Amino acid sequence: MKGIEGKVAVVTGGASGIGAAACRHFAAAGARVVIGDIDAARAQALAIEIGEHCAWPFAFDAADTEQVRQLVEQGAAHFGRLDFLFNNAALVSRDVVKRDTNPVDIEFEIWDRVLAVNARGYLAGCKYAIPHMLKAGGGAIVMTGSGSGLRGDLANIAYSASKAAIMSLSRSVATIYGKQGVRCNVINPGLIVTERGRETMAPAVRDVLQRHTLTPRLGVPEDIAALVVHLCSDDGGFITGQAISVDGGMQEHMPYYADFSSGKASWE
Repeated sequence: MKGIEGKVAVVTGGASGIGAAACRHFAAAGARVVIGDIDAARAQALAIEIGEHCAWPFAFDAADTEQVRQLVEQGAAHFGRLDFLFNNAALVSRDVVKRDTNPVDIEFEIWDRVLAVNARGYLAGCKYAIPHMLKAGGGAIVMTGSGSGLRGDLANIAYSASKAAIMSLSRSVATIYGKQGVRCNVINPGLIVTERGRETMAPAVRDVLQRHTLTPRLGVPEDIAALVVHLCSDDGGFITGQAISVDGGMQEHMPYYADFSSGKASWE
């Protein structure tokens, strides 16, 4: 893709799933990549796989803004510049998901933990990356959102709120820095088959989401990664301030779609 080769990208949550796929896509397009992740061993293993001349692992906790600053600053120093940021880290452990319930029952501790990683951590990434991009003459930021930030749900209110906050943050970044050459977009994944998703998603939930996906197959991390790199490239240079759903059409049909398509209901 145009405008990727020789550039430097920081990817948070970069050691597995969507983040790892994005690191591989950036490297394949000729970029150098900083793999930021709380799992140091997996980040190191991915850097070795990609090639340590173009991939550098950095262990950090997205809930700690000082560690986010170190990720960005040391990553930029290691490769000599910073052009792209993929804000992708998220708090989705099984324990947290089970306790992220509804306004009456949720503990403030869970609300704060989720927002610290999924929203404040993304702000920190922007805060520290944007000055490097301005110095380089421009750059691009992509953030992982979710359809949960667009629609109401029966649970996971902290997660949903954090993803809605990300979309608002992205529009503000795009508006404030657009004329200075910094673009910012959000990708809202649908049901993406990742190793972590297999561990944390209940089979019944997966079945429901699969019935509402319009495509014959489910999403894979590479579907998101390909768009991340495109949005950072010159080919995506006129795209900014957008929240783009990559969800197999999950949110583009009438609510009763799954009942009719499965035969549970009939027009007759």
